[in-house]
Amino acid sequence: MVRCVPRHPLSPLMPESGFTSRFVSASDGLKLHYRDYGPLAATALPVICLPGFARTAADFHEVALALSQDEAKPRRVLALDYRGRGLSDYDKNWKNYDIRVELDDLIQVLVAGGIEQAIFVGTSRGGLLTMALGAARPAMIRGVVFNDVGPVIDARGLLRIRGYVGKLPMPRSFQEGAEILKRLSDQQFPILGDAEWEMMARRTWTDRDGALKPDYDVRLMKVLEELDLEAPLPVLWTYFDALKTVPMLAIRGANSDLLAEKTLEEMAERHPDCETHTAPGQGHAPLLGSKDMIRRIAKLVARAERRAG
Repeated sequence: MVRCVPRHPLSPLMPESGFTSRFVSASDGLKLHYRDYGPLAATALPVICLPGFARTAADFHEVALALSQDEAKPRRVLALDYRGRGLSDYDKNWKNYDIRVELDDLIQVLVAGGIEQAIFVGTSRGGLLTMALGAARPAMIRGVVFNDVGPVIDARGLLRIRGYVGKLPMPRSFQEGAEILKRLSDQQFPILGDAEWEMMARRTWTDRDGALKPDYDVRLMKVLEELDLEAPLPVLWTYFDALKTVPMLAIRGANSDLLAEKTLEEMAERHPDCETHTAPGQGHAPLLGSKDMIRRIAKLVARAERRAG
């Protein structure tokens, strides 16, 4: 059963609008949240946006608005909050923050949303989930955008992420949060200005309950602490190769420490219809809200739609 929350009003407290918040039950009863942009009756292929490990649906707001409000071809765009992130319930058992559980959650959302086929935009963990869905429900996927993720994960990036997830200082304001993020990641993202850092802060911490706190369950750090980064990480070329029949856009941050340039090149070599883009001045993971990024994603969406038709 899907519960709806009215579209958010445009206000200083909630500047983001243009979507409906919907809630659906996971297989174990936990409440999952997703943003639903665009007309429900749209005939265009929908787009499903899957965020990074400790990120939320908010990361896709600009691209979701652009795709859903396109004058020529408006379409539905769903952006998910995984369990333990954003407005989804936190799990009492942190071990359920597992990609197999999250895959089942994703399938529940797609079924509840009436999505039979879609184009998937996956940032980091969202890309891994897309590959997993490709193995479980291959007919659902008609196009893919991988944002700074591929079949080979660089352990350096995971080590860096493990160093800050659930461990960031608690800012007293979003401006202070922006300073914290800038100090932490300025070398990876020298291209970002003050406005982008503050936007990132507003999508990292939340003030829904008064004082600022991370917009995710801090026990996510336990998932990362369990990883043995000395051992070789799984290589997922088999899952990647299963997506050869659909158009693909693979994005890499020029300063990424999670997706190697060599892996991006091999993705393009192995896939018959894979366009690649390296985002200058950005690391893991590139922001998708710029006009250039939106244009590239829209181009992939149009390509996938032509192929599907």
